[in-house]
Amino acid sequence: MEPKPHMLNLSQADLQALLQEWGEPAYRARQIYRHLYVNLATDPAAMTDLPKALRERLTTDVDWAGLRLQRTLSCDDGLTRKALFSVSTGAPAESVLMVYPDRATVCVSSQSGCLMRCTFCATGRLGLLGQLTTGQIVEQVLWAERELRSMRERPPSHDQVHLLTNVVFMGMGEPFNNYDAWWAAVERLHDPQGFNMGARNFTVSTVGLVPGIRRLAAATLPVNLAISLHAPNDALRSSLMPVNKAFPIADLLAATRDYIAKTRRRVSFEYVLLEGKNDLPAHAEELATLLRSQYPPDQTMLFHVNLIPWNPVPGAPLERSHRARVLAFQDILEARRVPCTVRVERGSEIAAACGQLAGMAQDEAATTPAE
Repeated sequence: MEPKPHMLNLSQADLQALLQEWGEPAYRARQIYRHLYVNLATDPAAMTDLPKALRERLTTDVDWAGLRLQRTLSCDDGLTRKALFSVSTGAPAESVLMVYPDRATVCVSSQSGCLMRCTFCATGRLGLLGQLTTGQIVEQVLWAERELRSMRERPPSHDQVHLLTNVVFMGMGEPFNNYDAWWAAVERLHDPQGFNMGARNFTVSTVGLVPGIRRLAAATLPVNLAISLHAPNDALRSSLMPVNKAFPIADLLAATRDYIAKTRRRVSFEYVLLEGKNDLPAHAEELATLLRSQYPPDQTMLFHVNLIPWNPVPGAPLERSHRARVLAFQDILEARRVPCTVRVERGSEIAAACGQLAGMAQDEAATTPAE
C-alpha cells in the first residue's frame, strides 16, 4: 500500500490534483486550503461546508498529523511556550513561541537534530536525525498561531499581541541543508490565498553555507538572512564551528557582500559570547575591523551584529560570558561604528533559548502533557 499523503505537504495545486482523482470539483481544493491556513482546521469534521462523503474520505485517505505533539512547556507568565514534537520515527522537533507587547515570533525547526556540530549548541550534539518535510515545517507555524488564538480567548492581565508577526527558522537544524523543503514552507506560508504572511516577516539563520546564501540572493521573496559568525578569525571559528573549514570567513563574507549588493537587504551576524573564548576586548576590536573592512568608508553598512549571551548546554566545556563582558564587547563595537544589540533572553529555564533545543525539557518536572 502506498503511504497516505500528508495534508500539509500538499500545495493547493497538489490538493486540487488529488481531489480531481477523486472526482471532486476544483473549488473544493480552495475551500479546504482556506480551512487549513485561515481557519487552522486540523480535522475534516470541522469543514462543514464540504459534503459528508468528502469529509469522510479526507479522514481515512489523508494523514493529518505529520508531527505528534508530545509535550508543551511555558515560562515568562505563559508568554514563552515550547512544543516538543516527534515525527513517525520518534525523532524530535521543537518549536518556541515568544510573545511580546508589540510582536509574536515563532522559532521553528527545519531538521530533526543537526549535522553541523557547533560546540556551543545542544542540537548539534544529536547529529542529524532526519529531514523535516514542508508540511512538518508549516505545521509548527500553524501550532503557534493556534496557541496565540487560544491566548486571545483567555487573555492575561497584561497587554500582548494575538497574531503571529514573525517566523524565524532558527530552531533545530540548518535550513540550507534542507533548502527545498524549507523554501516551499516559506512559499506556502506567504501565499495570499492562505496564511498570507509577508515575506519580510521571515528570517532564516545559517551557519554560513555559502551555496545557500547565494541561492537565497537569487530567490523571488525578500526573506531576511541571519548568519552565525561567532568568531572574528578562522582559527577560532573553526574550533567552535567545524563548517568553517569548508566555508572560511573570507568566502562567507564574499557571499554576504554579494547578497547585500543584489538584495539591498541588511544581514544580521549572530555572535554567541563565550567566557574567555571569543568575548575579549581584542576579539571585539578584531570583529569590528573585519566587518568594517568589507565596506568603503562612505558606503552604508547593511549589517547588524546580534550579541547573544550563551545559554548553558549540559556537558559543554564552556562558560557564559559575564554581563560586564557582554556590555564591554558591545561598547567596543559601537565605538567602532558597528551597529549591534544584545539579544533579549527568553526561555532558558525550559531549555527553549538559542542553542538549547535538543528534544527534551531541561527540567522534566516542569513538563505539561500535551492536550
